[in-house]
Amino acid sequence: MVQSHIKQRMTPSEAFVETLVAHGVTDVFGIVGSAFMDAHDLFPLAGIRFISVAHEQNAAHMADGYARASGKAGVCIGQNGPGITNFVTAVGAAYWAHSPVVAITPEASSLNMGLGGFQETEQLPIFSKITKWQGHVANPARIAELTGRAFHYALHERGPTQLNIPRDFFYGEIETSIPRPVTIGRGPGDSEAIRAAARLLADAKFPVILAGGGIGVANGMEELKRLAEQLTAPVANSYLHNDTFPASHPLAAGPLGHQGSKAAMRLIAKADIVLALGSRLSPLGAIPQYDLDYWPTEAKVIQVDADFRALGLVRPVDIAIHGDARATAVALMDELVKSDGCRAPDTTRLAEITRIKAEWAQELASMVGENQEGRIDPRRALTALAKAMPANAMVTTDIGNVCSIANSYLKFEAPNSFFGAMAFGNCGYALPTAMGAKIARPDRPSIAYVGDGAWGMSLNEVMTAVRENIPVVAVVFENAQWGAEKKIQIENFGNRIQSTELANPDYAELARVMGADGIVVSEEDEVGDALRTAVASGRPTVINLKLTKALGNLFQRNAVKSPVRLLEKYAAHSR
Repeated sequence: MVQSHIKQRMTPSEAFVETLVAHGVTDVFGIVGSAFMDAHDLFPLAGIRFISVAHEQNAAHMADGYARASGKAGVCIGQNGPGITNFVTAVGAAYWAHSPVVAITPEASSLNMGLGGFQETEQLPIFSKITKWQGHVANPARIAELTGRAFHYALHERGPTQLNIPRDFFYGEIETSIPRPVTIGRGPGDSEAIRAAARLLADAKFPVILAGGGIGVANGMEELKRLAEQLTAPVANSYLHNDTFPASHPLAAGPLGHQGSKAAMRLIAKADIVLALGSRLSPLGAIPQYDLDYWPTEAKVIQVDADFRALGLVRPVDIAIHGDARATAVALMDELVKSDGCRAPDTTRLAEITRIKAEWAQELASMVGENQEGRIDPRRALTALAKAMPANAMVTTDIGNVCSIANSYLKFEAPNSFFGAMAFGNCGYALPTAMGAKIARPDRPSIAYVGDGAWGMSLNEVMTAVRENIPVVAVVFENAQWGAEKKIQIENFGNRIQSTELANPDYAELARVMGADGIVVSEEDEVGDALRTAVASGRPTVINLKLTKALGNLFQRNAVKSPVRLLEKYAAHSR
């Protein structure tokens, strides 16, 4: 962050807004409140669009989607007290997605804090574990400086930041300068570590690359392709990062993690060297699936990450490189070419990769179930959606059973195309995130996959999409159940079903009432046409996709135990 030396007389609200402008802010998400109305009044004059939402949690999700789609910081702001506490879940999601979200949190008046006044709470402790940086404006003269710092840390430490501003500090007169953003390049990391990593990779019998979210952040897909081709190394996507390597490439193996690609799991199980490029090595990317405990415990691991705290955190690594994923891929390629020249493809290994991928494709196709009268098997629906998906689409997924199954079917060619709920795994994520992504990239279709349980937490934003003319498409998997939880009841609790059945309205009709388009789909051959129609319409659209109650595997089988009952009245019930 560069502080201008030119100081001017202005109000704190003007200093705040001018700092937003200096950092390229054109869109802010939130609900207008009296706490920041003086600054809000200036937004139109500053060229800032304020997207007024139905619930503040969704404002922060929109800022998250905006950040992930654009690479810029996403900004959200709300009323002090309850408006700010509504941000918490979405800021937590942004934290685990490494999204540069700037949460502006106006606070109760500095003169009244601690007196138990209207809409008062301590707002910094609430976010202390889910932000990269927190600032508090203790004097109005520092509002520009600290606003600029919030952007600086959000972008360069890749995560949400919080700026807390007492509501009375937007008023008055100050003399201040406006901070400007500064670009800080990331290098490839320690040169000796890179040489050691290159030697390991050059000598590997079966190297496998794990492509993490850092590839998209660094815009390093092309460099990763060249490195993979040099090594003839299959590339697996880390969990919910299906967009870090082009799915059509011969070396693409697909995603690891829950309901991922069995081909990727079988290939990484064979590895003697794993290069984790731009990945924190999330434990969710190594949980056993399809009865495969696939992580290669005997393999040497090279981990590359721009966050040095992530290096060696989840599992021991043999070489840790604190570097930018793109720059490190270039440096590794240079070292490999220097020692070996440009290698010809290993045709034997390539044939094995091709065979394993073909076997998985055939097995995945065989996993479909039967349709029922007026209901489509989830895997058949996901297959049809994948075939109709526009090539440049952005897709967001909520948490839930059918959304998890989608991990096997969602394939992308370009980075920054797939935005899952990530490790925080909260419901209500997909629709607002798709809306934020669409505002950031209006040139690309934006499609949300949502279960009918999670849909109840975010469907109110259909009104926002209509009012703000945000043409997103929501595909609602309507199977009248909380599927992930019901699967646990079936497998661990004697099929005793309670609280997981839903009675849903016609979501397409509800969308039409809110001013959007609504499409009901109950036949398999209607699925693709419905998606193509919705995308082509340029209108906010809800597709009510009627599915059977077929369920996929448990998320983490080892995280749920069958019950043990000690009291007789409960023991008899559990038999």
